[in-house]
Amino acid sequence: MDQKIIVTVAMTGGMHTKAANPNLPEQPAEIAEHAYASFNEGAAIAHIHARDEKGQPSGDSAIYRRIHELIRRRCDIILQDTTGGGANLTVEQRIQAVLDAAPEMASLNMGSLVRTKAKGEYRNTVFRNTTDDIETFARSLLERGIKPEMEVYSHAMFREVENLIQKDLIRPPYLINLVLGMAHQGAETANAKTLISLINFLPPQTMFNVCAVGPAQLPLTTLSALLGVHVRVGMEDNVYYRQGELVASNAQLVARSVRILRELGLEPATPAEARNMLGLSPRTND
Repeated sequence: MDQKIIVTVAMTGGMHTKAANPNLPEQPAEIAEHAYASFNEGAAIAHIHARDEKGQPSGDSAIYRRIHELIRRRCDIILQDTTGGGANLTVEQRIQAVLDAAPEMASLNMGSLVRTKAKGEYRNTVFRNTTDDIETFARSLLERGIKPEMEVYSHAMFREVENLIQKDLIRPPYLINLVLGMAHQGAETANAKTLISLINFLPPQTMFNVCAVGPAQLPLTTLSALLGVHVRVGMEDNVYYRQGELVASNAQLVARSVRILRELGLEPATPAEARNMLGLSPRTND
């Protein structure tokens, strides 16, 4: 319980639009503003999805670089780009944007999923992450010194984690994000029983955080904090503050989690402390 807790803010995602919540940040200046406000509330990592001018998920590395630039003008929060992108992007577009933008970290999904509850043309389409895809992504990230956060939605995905470890395609400390409650993409149920079970399958030398979708976000991240586990909050996973009340900003969700951490006698890690814990290079003044 004396370990500091790394708080990740997932600000935008690849599914929601402003139709779900008009406060969702989509354009670079909006995303950078949410990242800075979340940093001020105690977030150490900003998980970033880019959108085009129409608000659709984008694989344009220039947009990612612009987001990075705007954030870096104001704070040293850790930049973590997505390799998930959005349903409209190819596998090649998802990884190339990250490699060209060169963040400190990137998400890496540990298996293929089906978008069973997506709307329109993307309903029941496959979110492809084959073993070959995962290995290619991991190798490319390793060559560029970008640390992957492995996204695990179910027990079966630990096979892909072990494969990367066995093939020396990732470096310790390994970082896993346990994704719960994302029914439209095959994640397991967001409850305490599932969380504890998944924790029992974590490989040695692994750090992990927990994110949960919708109304499960607050109870599962609070339980995670009680266990001394790192947490992820944000509007990618949950656009409500409480039932019937849309959240005003990502910073509002970060502030609530940090307040709970401190009530439990815990402190959020600063970006510098999180870099040290994750084995990332310290940032120097640009």
